[in-house]
Amino acid sequence: MDVIDLWSGRHAVALQAATRSTNEEFARALGVAVRTVAAWHADPAIVPRREIQRALDTALERVTPAEQRRFGVLYRQTAEVQTQALRVAIAVVVRGDEVLLVCRRGEDALRWQFPAGVVKPGNSSSAVAVQETLAETAVHCSVRKHLGSRVHPMTGVLADYQLCEYLAGEARNVDTVENLDVAWVPIAQLTKFIPHDSIYPPVMAALEGTHE
Repeated sequence: MDVIDLWSGRHAVALQAATRSTNEEFARALGVAVRTVAAWHADPAIVPRREIQRALDTALERVTPAEQRRFGVLYRQTAEVQTQALRVAIAVVVRGDEVLLVCRRGEDALRWQFPAGVVKPGNSSSAVAVQETLAETAVHCSVRKHLGSRVHPMTGVLADYQLCEYLAGEARNVDTVENLDVAWVPIAQLTKFIPHDSIYPPVMAALEGTHE
């Protein structure tokens, strides 16, 4: 039986498809609003809050063996398609001993993360990192170093990490639709905003090196 350590909208939608449920039926089974299920379809990267995580665990335990097999196939296929189709540039912008973060709005929770944007065909990851940082925070930066890439454990997309240097601009929340806040956070306190085990290790190593 497949076990999901951390449910995302992508996993939830795969479970819904495996049980051949409508949005209304799936919402009723989980005890959530229909709009919550619709939000998972719109944004597969959403991470449901803890009580919904537990409800999804229970729902998965109750499916038939045939539905369990179908779920395993569906969520793996979805992950493969997303990884191939979606690439994201993540800007790790440093100013002295601080790093720039944005606070994302979500259906069920707020989460702090580095500025990021989708890399469309024909664009470079470094250019998108600079452009998205400006578009989200009004901060001008330049790419210092590519820190590496990975399939993001929460979203399943290919994430390119760019270490960036602050150039100019007063940080402010420009994208009020997606973000609630923008902040310069002391590197020494970063893990108070983003769990240590969620941070790409080369990012943590680079940040620790910048403020020694």
